[in-house]
Amino acid sequence: MKFIIKLILLLFLGFQNSFSGQKISDDSLMKKAQLEIYDNPEKAINIGKSLLKKEKDVKKLIAIYLLLSTANIAKRDFDISLKYILKAKELAQKTNDPKTQTTVLVSVAIQYQQMELFSKSLETLDEADQYLSKLPDDTREKHFETARINAIRGMIYKSQSNSEIALEKFLKSVEHFEKIGQKKSTYANMSVVYYNIGYCYLNLNQNDKAEQAFLQSIHYAQENQAKSLEAFALKGMSELYKQKREHQMALNLLIKAENLCKNTGDLILNEGIYKEMADNYLAMGNQNLYQVYNKKYFEMHFQRTQNELNSINQSIDNHNKETFLKSEELKRRHYYLIASVIGFGTLVIAILLILIFKIRKENKKYHKEIQQMIRS
Repeated sequence: MKFIIKLILLLFLGFQNSFSGQKISDDSLMKKAQLEIYDNPEKAINIGKSLLKKEKDVKKLIAIYLLLSTANIAKRDFDISLKYILKAKELAQKTNDPKTQTTVLVSVAIQYQQMELFSKSLETLDEADQYLSKLPDDTREKHFETARINAIRGMIYKSQSNSEIALEKFLKSVEHFEKIGQKKSTYANMSVVYYNIGYCYLNLNQNDKAEQAFLQSIHYAQENQAKSLEAFALKGMSELYKQKREHQMALNLLIKAENLCKNTGDLILNEGIYKEMADNYLAMGNQNLYQVYNKKYFEMHFQRTQNELNSINQSIDNHNKETFLKSEELKRRHYYLIASVIGFGTLVIAILLILIFKIRKENKKYHKEIQQMIRS
């Protein structure tokens, strides 16, 4: 069940919502890339790279980097995705816009959550909360980012087998998404949240509620024309039928899911579908098809693991770089402090010496005057 948790956070980057108020150059291309990101991420990447070559505005560059990061997550190429998201973070630090900084930090937290670096993800979310608090209350931006933050925390609790608290966070996420006026802009995110709500109920053995949640996930995916999201939800529904031992019905849903996600290149989605298909064929005693899909499952699992290892190595390198920079900054501050203390001490000593010499000179003068008075 653990691999399921990571599967759909690619949608939560939601940069198209956070930056929707900005007019991005070549707007039609950007919108096209956003539509392709779930079902044809390679096309979205090509569009993003072409936009990147001619864009100079910082906020627009951030939006493009987030697009490229999200598209690479859709391909499960975490190493390249991490590079783009860190570039966005670096640019965001140069702005004084709490909205942009919140959006980027939440997206970075999603990246770490995807890589199962949960403590790093939570640390980044705490940092995002500081900027989020600066946004005006009851605004679209604040509801959107609050919804995303709750969803990510829910993902982390879910991965730690704490379905009750995870469910609480997911329901808060839905509550804030529903407060956003332009509902269609949140359909993809709502599909993701309801998918995870379905699994929480499934883990809590509340199958009726799980089914309703998966149906909601399918509904929002279809409204957004996001085939991969619909495939995820269908896979969730198939697990309900597998539990009921209705294996043929489960397989029908999985076959439909497999057809929907042909162009996505999503390793985790394919891995999950193949595993479920293998399990159902095994339960039905079909050894040949079990072997076929079990082999596909292990191929996807191996490829995903390699991608994640590369990404984690990149994350470690970036962490070491950040640690080194912080260490150098502390050294500089230490040297400045020592230099300041020495400078201040030297100044004090100099002043004291001047005062001492002045007092001694005056004492000599008074002593001489007294001697003259005595002699006279």
